[in-house]
Amino acid sequence: MKVVLFCGGMGMRMREYSENTPKPLVPIGYRPILWNVMKYYAHYGHKDFILCLGWKGDAIKNYFLNYDECVSNDFVLAKGGNSISLLNSDIHDWTITFADTGAASNIGQRLKAVEKYLEGEEVFLANYTDGLSDLPLPEMIDFFQERQATAAFLCVKPLQSFHSVTAEPDGRVRDIRAIAESDVWMNGGYFVLRHDIFDYLREGEELVNEPFQRLIEQDKLVAYRYEGFWSCMDTYKEKQRMDDMVTAGDTPWKVWTNALGVPRESGVIEDLRLTNGARLAVKRPR
Repeated sequence: MKVVLFCGGMGMRMREYSENTPKPLVPIGYRPILWNVMKYYAHYGHKDFILCLGWKGDAIKNYFLNYDECVSNDFVLAKGGNSISLLNSDIHDWTITFADTGAASNIGQRLKAVEKYLEGEEVFLANYTDGLSDLPLPEMIDFFQERQATAAFLCVKPLQSFHSVTAEPDGRVRDIRAIAESDVWMNGGYFVLRHDIFDYLREGEELVNEPFQRLIEQDKLVAYRYEGFWSCMDTYKEKQRMDDMVTAGDTPWKVWTNALGVPRESGVIEDLRLTNGARLAVKRPR
């Protein structure tokens, strides 16, 4: 399956890290988060990538045009540095399409812009490219196929420490609890999409807002609820946490070197809404 990676946003909350580095190129260990996401998909055999570029797209192009295999692979240096023999390789069998989808485009517009590169793909994968997970991807794809849905997305528990509050219109509080302990789930940014998603996506629309609501009405949107490792990198603080994990050797998202196997539950989406900019979903169990 082809993999569409949305990597054209400005990443405003990461500007404190760098004014000139697009978020997909912010490093996690030796390689940028974009590489880690691509390596994840390549591990499962999905090595045909479409990069939806926008802000600082030239930097992403140059990263791969000048890709140095020696950074993350063992190699033998001989003849005073005149001979380098790689002992293994990262991207020799990857196919990468670099597509300019506009500096200010939303996710839906970026997806629409690469529709022509998805011709003949009955099902394809997509990713926000700002989160890492040890999600068992084949299981999610099977789950999607079994339900004959048009779209599926990874559903995860939020990591934030704020509280979820249920209150009456007059202000009386009915419930308050840590968000991670509530029944609120987030869109984790890993998608399986059928080509007919384009029948639901209209010009200028965001992918999740309008098209997904149409899919909900037809019972064609499913959530793959997963309680294993997932972490996003929206802020510099979150990047630091991931860097600390790399330093400690705790890298569960590296499924190409680590074991899998964390149970999950799934369900059909009943409602989808945005709260303070967060991607939230409420799930109805099957």
